[in-house]
Amino acid sequence: MKQKTVYLCSECGYEAPKWYGKCPSCGAWNTMAEFKPQPPSAARGTNTFARGASRPTLLSDIETGDESRFRSGIGELDRVLGGGAVHGSFVLVGGEPGIGKSTLLLQMCQEMCKSARVLYVSGEESLRQIKLRATRLKIASPALYILAETDMDQIISETEQLAPDILIVDSIQTVYRRDLTAAPGGTTQIKECAMSLMQYAKNKSVTIFIVGHVNKEGTLAGPKILEHMVDCVLYFEGESTGSFRCLRAAKNRYGSTNEIGVFEMSDHGLLEVQNPSAAMLAGHPQGASGNCIACVMEGSRPLLAEVQALAAKTQFGVPRRTAAGVDYNRMVLLLAILEKRCGLFLSSSDVYCNVVGGLRLDEPAADLPMVLAIASSFRDKPLPEGVMSFGEVGLTGELRAVSNAAQRINEGYRLGFHTCIMPQQEVDEGLAQRMTLVRVQTVADAIRAVL
Repeated sequence: MKQKTVYLCSECGYEAPKWYGKCPSCGAWNTMAEFKPQPPSAARGTNTFARGASRPTLLSDIETGDESRFRSGIGELDRVLGGGAVHGSFVLVGGEPGIGKSTLLLQMCQEMCKSARVLYVSGEESLRQIKLRATRLKIASPALYILAETDMDQIISETEQLAPDILIVDSIQTVYRRDLTAAPGGTTQIKECAMSLMQYAKNKSVTIFIVGHVNKEGTLAGPKILEHMVDCVLYFEGESTGSFRCLRAAKNRYGSTNEIGVFEMSDHGLLEVQNPSAAMLAGHPQGASGNCIACVMEGSRPLLAEVQALAAKTQFGVPRRTAAGVDYNRMVLLLAILEKRCGLFLSSSDVYCNVVGGLRLDEPAADLPMVLAIASSFRDKPLPEGVMSFGEVGLTGELRAVSNAAQRINEGYRLGFHTCIMPQQEVDEGLAQRMTLVRVQTVADAIRAVL
């Protein structure tokens, strides 16, 4: 009997009888991968760790108890997780190669092993390699067990015998199930292996961390359903050549998704950055045009960042536009506003924008600092020292109010700034005694106030 072949989209899981260059469901290109369905006897392996027969239960009859968490010993990681890792949770940590995912999880084991038994499963490194890295990071704990294995059935078997409180799998793309013919790292293998781990975590109340690779587009490799399975999705971001790393929560069932953790990579592993604003402003140039200090909110934390811009006369028919750390389309929109509403003719200039330190600013409050930095570079006139700004820019050139203005102003005052360019909005009068608050209505007014 001829075996049936289907094609699955790695982005949305759409199933088709033939190959398509473009997925008919989500529209992604080159995501259809060949898959041969397993016979029913082999497919039943997924339910090995199922809970059995379930019956409907009244919501009022369900007992939750107290939500207990593991403290990782890394304050920035606990902040992103919402106060620590919840017992029985399933956490996915993604990031580019060499960004520090394995280092972060291995450092986490040092503190967690003081109160829990931890099993670290590696499908990418040998036991000797892990030992050498642990020695370099000065990690030594009698409750940390290491297993170098890629067979999922063997991993589950060893985990059941050891009965750890925390299981770490590095990475989900390297493990496989023997009853599936697909190659490790394929859509089917990732989905089935993740399903086995998820069922084990919920049945045994074991906290599981898995490492996920990212593809060339910067998203997690494998099916999109992988992110739906887990309780928490963490992204480790930053320039691999730089020292700063940011940990963000893209999904968190037990906490906020707005918090970030900031780390610095050193010879002895990842170090927590307790004061990210001061670290990001280190080396701030004095008297140079084209830079402005922005204050954005990352969760409950105000963060100061330096936005730089360079406007130079173009040598080409079409001017170049480059953005690093800010949204490219947003930058182009602000350039159009500057030309239309402020009379800055930037259509004959190349414009480059950058956020120092490898941060990415997605908040609308970064609009005004970006505008001031571009205008400063275009006129080759530096902004006065001690000036910070925040505010959202509308298409008509008006400035819109942003949230948490008082926290932003206090953070600027704490770091020595004396003037704040901001939209017309109400703030505590006590703040006006600490800093000079320049409230403006339009972008043109803001540029005239400082340039």
